Amino acid sequence: MVKKRLTKKWIMNEERIKEAIAVLQMVANDNTTPRNIRKAARQAIDELQTDKTPGVRAAAAVHILDEISQDPNLPIYARLKIWNAVSILESVRD
Repeated sequence: MVKKRLTKKWIMNEERIKEAIAVLQMVANDNTTPRNIRKAARQAIDELQTDKTPGVRAAAAVHILDEISQDPNLPIYARLKIWNAVSILESVRD
């Protein structure tokens, strides 16, 4: 019974990570977003696709995204997408 719960939790975490990756890909592929922001979004995506546990991957990506969300050159629309990705990733727990 415990194993099912862990498996279900793992599946839910992976779905959240995939959702966050989709949001970050919109930022990374938007040519109107500054280059350093797109690069950080790609780094966060790469971090989410590693072999670590879902919680560790999410925490590493949130760290990257938190740093770029403070950038004054970040356009409002991109900031909202980044905040959206962060809120999705903050619900991922091991």
